[in-house]
Amino acid sequence: MATLTTRLTRMLDLRHPVVSAPMAFAGGGALAAAVSRAGGLGLIGGGYGDPAWLEAQFEAAAGARVGVGFITWSLRKSPSLLTDVLRHRPAAVMLSFGDPRPFVDEIRAAGARVICQCQDLGHVMDAVEVQADIVVAQGAEAGGHGAARGTLSFVPEAADYLATHAPGTLLLAAGGIGDGRGLAASLALGADGVLLGTRLWASTEALVQPGHHQAILETDGDGTLRTTVADIARQIAWPRGFTARIRRNAFTDRWHGHEADLERAVAVEGPRYRQAFAAGDAEYTGVWFGEAAGVIHAIEPAAVIVERMADEAAQCLARQAAAIGGQP
Repeated sequence: MATLTTRLTRMLDLRHPVVSAPMAFAGGGALAAAVSRAGGLGLIGGGYGDPAWLEAQFEAAAGARVGVGFITWSLRKSPSLLTDVLRHRPAAVMLSFGDPRPFVDEIRAAGARVICQCQDLGHVMDAVEVQADIVVAQGAEAGGHGAARGTLSFVPEAADYLATHAPGTLLLAAGGIGDGRGLAASLALGADGVLLGTRLWASTEALVQPGHHQAILETDGDGTLRTTVADIARQIAWPRGFTARIRRNAFTDRWHGHEADLERAVAVEGPRYRQAFAAGDAEYTGVWFGEAAGVIHAIEPAAVIVERMADEAAQCLARQAAAIGGQP
């Protein structure tokens, strides 16, 4: 088994520079624990803040060293959720999609690392201002919520900014990374590791319905889109500038581009959406994965995914070093 040593593995005492994304509803305690036990760091998805669900997921982690992530604008409505979670002594807390300033002091005082997920350079600047330990540069290829920047250009720009303004701050790449080639490319772009979402969404430990897992195996990288229709159907008022990448299906075919019609029909369509999601229907609800679907061909245990990714990345980097006359 290959070992890739980076600033991330040294900071967090990991074997592999892989962190699991705190995917709302899918990233539970079992997945986070499996990633951590495989040598990465697993993050439980705090989502929109269900305290009973969070408690159950920390219990499911069964004492593994894990972290947690929150949708920051939602956490501001119930800040006591953070206080409650910190009693579990998470290794790290990730804040995404909002101002991290109200929370970083409490996180740091509890001994957890502060991770700020960023979708543009302004967000990176905010993360540097609050002295985040780790910045995530999330490209638009990612599943779930995000913005407009592409991973390939955003990661090196963020790396350059951090090198100049906060050289001690680590960088993770996110968005479209589905195998060891993506990890190797991220390291070459200046990242210290990756935040892995879609590839681990397609794991046996993820809290994902079988019908949705089958859907990702039938979908290539062209089979998703960025849209607001899932949020309209769920009646969740996301801040402007953020959209969700989900699978193209009958639901998106009907409503993407007809958002005003969906808003008018939400009293009927909202319950239909939620019922279809709960049933694992892959056509009439949101199926939450990203462009990495195109390199995913099996639903596998998280440990297999993480360990193979590290091996593939090491082999890829060794081949490239040999190709230019360097040492593997």
